[in-house]
Amino acid sequence: MIRLSSGVLAACALLASVATQAQSNDAIPPYRDPLAPLTIDTEGTNYQFERSSLEALKIQDPIEGFNRRVYRFNGQFDEYVYLPVVNAYEWATPRFVRTGVSNVFANLADVPNLANSVAQGKFQKGARTTARLLFNTTLGVLGLFDVAKAMGLPQEPEDFGQTLGHYGVPTGPYLVLPLLGPSTLRDASGRAVDWSIEDAVEYLDNRRHMNQHPWSYGLYVVNLRYINGFRYGSLDSPFEYDQIRYLYIKLRELQIRQ
Repeated sequence: MIRLSSGVLAACALLASVATQAQSNDAIPPYRDPLAPLTIDTEGTNYQFERSSLEALKIQDPIEGFNRRVYRFNGQFDEYVYLPVVNAYEWATPRFVRTGVSNVFANLADVPNLANSVAQGKFQKGARTTARLLFNTTLGVLGLFDVAKAMGLPQEPEDFGQTLGHYGVPTGPYLVLPLLGPSTLRDASGRAVDWSIEDAVEYLDNRRHMNQHPWSYGLYVVNLRYINGFRYGSLDSPFEYDQIRYLYIKLRELQIRQ
């Protein structure tokens, strides 16, 4: 689990103050459909109909009022804290450093990816993820360089929420997690299991090193937001909450199906 020291929080606050002016000049990026990169088989489905109809609203959301408040909090936190910190991070570090940081954390994330691939019986995908771990840890200097991707082995994420869905566990009610965003009861539980897998395996003694250097947890949190291109308000719609909810649920359905 992520544990942030008071020193890390103070550093984040300092970075936020440095980036306040930089953020004011940021333009909202154009909206990108997260489903677009996926191969969607529309035969026998009403997918296209759902995207432009009230079918998109038929999602189990029994605590919608609470979820909407959390969504609003996340948007405000993003605007006044998270993005200013990320902007300061971009200003203070060259791109190759940020890429290296992202690669290191992606390499560690391949541990639960591998575990979930095997748990779902996707042994070919598990073999490719194993190769990624070996190549990136050795040739890629502990994951600093994603040499596996250059060799035709892109990362193939598989989380425990997908594993549960693979075996027929229903999504459960929709949830908006503080800071983390859209989820469901199933996926939130799966996220906790994935973190536990990383803790248990402790690949490359990463947890010991991170505990010895608490600032690395702050770097982990900043990188999470840095690699996520979503911006609140980018849909330019008063129904953004409903659209994000639908897109998240549909995306998870397609990920499990594929």
